[in-house]
Amino acid sequence: MEKNSRNIKGVILAGGMATRLAPLTLVTNKHLLPVYNKPIIYYAIEKMVESGIDRVMVITSPSHVHHFVNLLGSGEKFISERTGKQIQIVYGIQNTASGIAEGLWIAKDYVGSDHCMLYLGDNIFEDDIRGHVRNFTEGSLVFLKKVPDPVRFGVAETNKKGIVLNIQEKPKKPKSNLAVTGMYLYDNTVFEKMIGQPVSARGEYEITYINNRYIEEGALRSVMLKKHWFDVGTFDSLLNASKYMKNKHEKRKR
Repeated sequence: MEKNSRNIKGVILAGGMATRLAPLTLVTNKHLLPVYNKPIIYYAIEKMVESGIDRVMVITSPSHVHHFVNLLGSGEKFISERTGKQIQIVYGIQNTASGIAEGLWIAKDYVGSDHCMLYLGDNIFEDDIRGHVRNFTEGSLVFLKKVPDPVRFGVAETNKKGIVLNIQEKPKKPKSNLAVTGMYLYDNTVFEKMIGQPVSARGEYEITYINNRYIEEGALRSVMLKKHWFDVGTFDSLLNASKYMKNKHEKRKR
């Protein structure tokens, strides 16, 4: 029997302009580009399905939503680990690129009284997170990865128990090498924490603001990822992820 008293719904953010990947993204959405033999968005959905999540909202822009519908439909290509039937995929529209927290807010009615996993759709994770999802009951859980270049990321400080004490966005002098990756588990209080949220200096509703609200409550826990993590937002990272997946696929065939 699952430990969570509430279900967990998935929210995948798949919008944005992806200017760093132009001209590839002039005619299609970044999350539809291939990483070896499947679109980027497949990796996000498969990670959720593997973790026992079978109800998912994909948030994207008005100009790209029909591309996702054509590719994913209502979820018939993915089979639930829990029911043995197809998962449910629905769609939300983010009209402007106004931040990660705004993207999650769009899913508020869909999530309803459940908890949620927020997944930035251009991330690919190799770690098995099933146990973390199954055991999640309250607060928030972020997934951290040691990186050689923390100045490129949100950087977390934690105590010995894995409680996050602080997150700095792209600090010039990082206090740790722990990058905050693009996957989060939130309890249902996440939407209350968004009420009254100010816009940041760059004109967005930042997810760091929400994470800091959990930090104030001592309720932001962390998991250290040990396997490969790709944030495929650049040509090099897209190529590296494809090479890795190609090698992985070839090893399976041997």
